[in-house]
Amino acid sequence: MEYQEKLLPREKVFRDPVLNYIYVQHQVILDLINTKEFQRLRRIKQLGPASYTFHGAEHSRFTHSLGVYEITRRICDGFLRNYPSKVSGDGLWDDSQRLVALCAALLHDIGHGAYSHTFEHIFGTNHEAITQEIITSEKTEVNQVLSKISPSFPKEVASVIDHTYPNQQVVQMISSQCDADRMDYLLRDAYNTGANYGNFDLTRILRVMRPYEGGICFEINGMHAVEDYIISRLQMYMQVYFHPVSRSMEVILSHLLQRAKELASQLDKNDRLTPHLLMPFFKNDFTIDDYLKLDDGVLNTYFINWIDSDDKILSDLADRFINRKPLKSVEYNNETESLIPTMQKWIQEAGFETTYYTAVNNSFDLPYDAYDPNKKHHATQIELRRNDGTMIELSKISQLVSAVTGKHLGDERFFFPKEMLSKDSDIDLFEPVYQEFQKHIKNDELIK
Repeated sequence: MEYQEKLLPREKVFRDPVLNYIYVQHQVILDLINTKEFQRLRRIKQLGPASYTFHGAEHSRFTHSLGVYEITRRICDGFLRNYPSKVSGDGLWDDSQRLVALCAALLHDIGHGAYSHTFEHIFGTNHEAITQEIITSEKTEVNQVLSKISPSFPKEVASVIDHTYPNQQVVQMISSQCDADRMDYLLRDAYNTGANYGNFDLTRILRVMRPYEGGICFEINGMHAVEDYIISRLQMYMQVYFHPVSRSMEVILSHLLQRAKELASQLDKNDRLTPHLLMPFFKNDFTIDDYLKLDDGVLNTYFINWIDSDDKILSDLADRFINRKPLKSVEYNNETESLIPTMQKWIQEAGFETTYYTAVNNSFDLPYDAYDPNKKHHATQIELRRNDGTMIELSKISQLVSAVTGKHLGDERFFFPKEMLSKDSDIDLFEPVYQEFQKHIKNDELIK
């Protein structure tokens, strides 16, 4: 039996709190899970600093990646059972595509770094590009496992990640507006944060999902399950992903890494405060091996050491991040945005360097996007299949989805030190500054 076709003598299962059982049937999937690059994902939190807000959010990229694999496996099973291809080009499911779909699903996040999105912003890395490099580089264990299928197989898997794989059914399983990735992270994040907003009927959605020539569509009688999924995603962004405290901790983390980057020449000495594993990134000269050595725990260890730094800003920001001392924030809009420089001036007068202790942070999400030929980039819209076999786009028939289609929902916030809200006039030298500052804050909003 060729490696490609090799099934485990007995399928292996992972117990999962969200999907119950995750079934591994192919030797290649088990071998990929056991690579060092995939095991690294155990040490990277799925939601980064959000665990400072939702204390249960300790789940990892590893658990999410297994979940995306399992949902993709279930999609493949459903397609094979109900919509198997009879002749080439009939638009139904060709099960020879299963293995590339399963491998791409499992590996879709393997390039995420420590505190990934914040790290990317500071050091200019790109987790999708690094994912493809891990898959295609001959130096990685992942590549060596995939190459056993065929010499071209790693590039095929990587092409699913960058959306150039010719079979759109496979691409849309992993990346579309209703895909295995989004479905798993919504359910998993809802479970671990304790926020029920993200729950939806996964079983029903998988039941009404079907392949067609253009990719993946949904039976029209399952429209309400898809609606529920769209609204669940909207609620998770507004209530969990955009939570002001989580964003505040991301601001602190970003400023902490920025300060360390600026102090890199001073940190480049051989003592316990030297972040040896970060130095290649400070110097913008890193390899894939350097990248794979980093995880959340490595960064946290450096942050704990930096609390003892002689640099007061680095020390204070490290303390605020490690010991959860978030910045405060208020919403602002077009009318009050002009106040921000004045607010920053008062913060500076109170002794805080505004570069490191203030920020403006915009968080917006597009709950659903229909195709617009005038847009340069557009998402894969959700198609519903009517009884006569014709297609109709979701927002054209769903009033609920139509109400949020194309609308960016979220807010703009101004972040500042909690000390600026001090009320203790007996002991604080800066009380007059605090009073002027506080006159412009009411009901969590910046006011004139």
